Amino acid sequence: MKRSIVILTLVFITISSLALASEGIRWVTLKDGMERSKAEKKAMIIDFFFGPECPRCAKLQKEVYDEPAIAKKIMDDFVPVRVDLTKKLTKEEERLGEKYEYKNDCLLLFMDYDNNLLKDKAGKKLCFVDKVDPDEFIQYLDHIKASLNKTK
Repeated sequence: MKRSIVILTLVFITISSLALASEGIRWVTLKDGMERSKAEKKAMIIDFFFGPECPRCAKLQKEVYDEPAIAKKIMDDFVPVRVDLTKKLTKEEERLGEKYEYKNDCLLLFMDYDNNLLKDKAGKKLCFVDKVDPDEFIQYLDHIKASLNKTK
């Protein structure tokens, strides 16, 4: 009897995990993201996003965010923030975009829970021009998480 309960519990947990992973990334607002980031001591991924009309945004969505392994890693290790550039921005969104010279264009930032910009090993911001390699993106996520853990 106990064995059946354990097996059923494991099956339930597995199905629940797969269901959550298949939901993809659940984006939050900048305000909510900053609060969650500070409370959970997690880095934020802040995506200034135009939507499918923007070739770079559409490519990032399709090649990166829609990949289940990447979506799960983002949901587990980061606070995903999306700034919708098709709508009126809040003062905080405007200030953040202007600080990093977004020029009303799509932008991807990684920030720690104290709102400091996180960069790669060479000290550069992550930047995509034409191609987003999912494996490189995962490596970048791992690097960002590791560098944040060093500062805790």
